Amino acid sequence: MQSYRRDLDMLRDRRFALLLATRTISMLGSSFAPVALAFGVLGLPGSTATTLSVVLAAEAVPMVAFMLVGGVIADRLPRHRVMMAGEVLNAVAFACLAAMLLTGWTPLPALMTAAAVTGIAMAVFFPALTGIIPDVVPADRLQTANAVLGLGANGARVAGLVLSGATVVLLGGGWALAVSALMFAVAAVLVAALRLTPAERGAAGNHSVIADLRDGWREFVSRQWLWVVVAQFSVLVMAVQAAHGVLGPLVAKEHLGGAPAWSAVLAGEAVGMIGGVFIAMRLRPRRPILLGTVLTVPTALPYLLLGLGAPLWTVVLGAVVMGVCFDIFGVLWSTTMQREIPPESLSRVSSYDALGSLMFGPVGLLVAGPLAITIGPRAALLGCAAVVVLASLAALLSPGVRRLQAPETRGLRAPELAEKALSH
Repeated sequence: MQSYRRDLDMLRDRRFALLLATRTISMLGSSFAPVALAFGVLGLPGSTATTLSVVLAAEAVPMVAFMLVGGVIADRLPRHRVMMAGEVLNAVAFACLAAMLLTGWTPLPALMTAAAVTGIAMAVFFPALTGIIPDVVPADRLQTANAVLGLGANGARVAGLVLSGATVVLLGGGWALAVSALMFAVAAVLVAALRLTPAERGAAGNHSVIADLRDGWREFVSRQWLWVVVAQFSVLVMAVQAAHGVLGPLVAKEHLGGAPAWSAVLAGEAVGMIGGVFIAMRLRPRRPILLGTVLTVPTALPYLLLGLGAPLWTVVLGAVVMGVCFDIFGVLWSTTMQREIPPESLSRVSSYDALGSLMFGPVGLLVAGPLAITIGPRAALLGCAAVVVLASLAALLSPGVRRLQAPETRGLRAPELAEKALSH
């Protein structure tokens, strides 16, 4: 218990407290979107699974396309300003989506345009978020910081998913999306107060965008563990996007009672992620990437259960397991990247990470609707589970994934840790 208290002492630092508040409120806004958007679109007159696939793909494609640009921007400009720009874009886009659903004016091109803006916002926001953590937190507290940020985000995810399901049922998807817009606006105000001096950010890049991207690519491909796991996630995320974005909501609507049932599944995942945070705070594996990759195998469990027609409570338990595994992986992955990648290149490398991981996500969303019509959503979910397991097992064949060891941290001061991380 005392060790957890020491971990939470970092909340006394004003900058970390602001970063935590920003991330938590932003996640609260994000957690309203999946349920509200999915059931809002599915509830439109004449809407089908393919309609939902197209809208979600319109969000995913720009997110992938702009991710590298977001990484370059975050390595060149103050990262808190870049994050603020992403939050403002999200607030505007979700406000437009809410207005469309509330007024009943919902032409597909307009829905796709607003969804595309949310994708661009995420491409701007996430590379900056990854890079800003070492700007704010000492090197010897990175894993704890990632875990505490995850605790706030996952707690907000649970609250948001529960509240969004109730809001969709009682008031409709439009009002749930309006809450999302408000939360993003609040997060933008908070992150604006997180000021970092130029010295803390390092020297601004004086090269062209192409040169910056080339340097980031060299950092990315020089580490086998990094590009192999990103390749794994490019396939895994394709399956997850199809299952979470389209197939899961379809099965919930047809067999489990609709939005409240799917909210329960997503909330179970978020509860698991909260449990994963407390494990990740104390976990110090010798081979963090090996353990993290092994933990991606059980993430197929909820899709397997949904595909087999299991009762809702078992699917929720499977989602809890998924949440625990994904959260531990996420903390280990973020911490390893922050230790191994030079700070001045971190946002660009994280943008290659995100680009590679998400590049086939739109494919999963686009094929999910037709697959559901052709072979049925449950059979398609079984296929998603198989893809997740096979991709994870394939990544374990890589020597880089199996052998990368965490640096020894006991007895080292933060400056020594930073020097050691930069030397890798």
